[in-house]
Amino acid sequence: MSSTRSRAAGFCERFNLRLPILLAPMAGACPPSLSAAVANAGGLGACGALLLSPAQIAAWATEFRSASNGGVQLNLWIPDPPPARDAAHESRLRTFLGDWGPPVAVNAGDATPPDFAAQCEALLAAAPPIVSSIMGLYPPDFVARLKSRGISWFANASTVAEAVAAEAVGADVIVAQGMEAGGHRGAFDAVAAERQLVGLFALLPAIVDAVRVPVVATGGIADARGIAAALTLGASAAQIGTGFLRCPEAKLPPAWADALATTPPEGTQLTRAFSGRAGRGIATDYVRAAAAPEAPAPAPYPVQRALTAPMRTAAAEAGDIQRMQAWAGQSAALARAEPAAQLTVRLWEEAQALLP
Repeated sequence: MSSTRSRAAGFCERFNLRLPILLAPMAGACPPSLSAAVANAGGLGACGALLLSPAQIAAWATEFRSASNGGVQLNLWIPDPPPARDAAHESRLRTFLGDWGPPVAVNAGDATPPDFAAQCEALLAAAPPIVSSIMGLYPPDFVARLKSRGISWFANASTVAEAVAAEAVGADVIVAQGMEAGGHRGAFDAVAAERQLVGLFALLPAIVDAVRVPVVATGGIADARGIAAALTLGASAAQIGTGFLRCPEAKLPPAWADALATTPPEGTQLTRAFSGRAGRGIATDYVRAAAAPEAPAPAPYPVQRALTAPMRTAAAEAGDIQRMQAWAGQSAALARAEPAAQLTVRLWEEAQALLP
């Protein structure tokens, strides 16, 4: 067996998987049905729990386990410090957003995300085999509690320095996220998210060389060629997000799913215009307008997310892709509309044919 194959096989054995393909934990786009299908095919399911209350995390885990006894990772964002508020600037944003959707209430920006500490307790109570992080590192006491329960920690890193820092405080696996990835960039420092843009195939071997723990590759991987290339560059497994979004189990709004099929790599764009945090999505009319010089700059997360909620809701109800929050990686057009389990198995079979 080649070193590439043996490395992937060792990863699967350690984490009780049959194949080295992971579903990316995408907040709002990881229903239990999708995770169960991937897990039942032998891969790793995922829940992006950012927006879920503790009760919703418990309900998600229960629904997943009713459909699968396979592996799953539950993921949380590490919260930023409280955002700086600017009433005058938020007023300009509300006016701008009112041109794209319903009027935005004066107090719309006051919405707060679920309590992080309570979410962490919910992760422990759900007792998944793997908990993952993005946007930073879990507090040492929480890491110790994970370890005491036999729960592995997968830490997302977008730079070599982040990967080294994560390993130093106990991460069991590093998830190397290239700039090609759809959805939010995992930069520990929100300000640096658009400055430290490293493509996966430059980032991956650098992280593999810098740490001793296994490395999972993510960002722009949506077919067998990407999986094989990532493993060849030293990854132990590949994590796929956008590549699963056209599967029926993802339950994506049809306008979003259909748009992925026709989005070339240059048809995506980094934007803070939906949440205040940098993320990659389809370069829609709204995304381009929000990036224009005359447009007001986005507010910080989570203020911007709260301010855009009326527009995002209206766009989803109308099926209007031009105003919809349509996250997409640069390989969006490689995504296939086929059952997730079938896709998972096929991708690994085709990837193996490309490996030595």
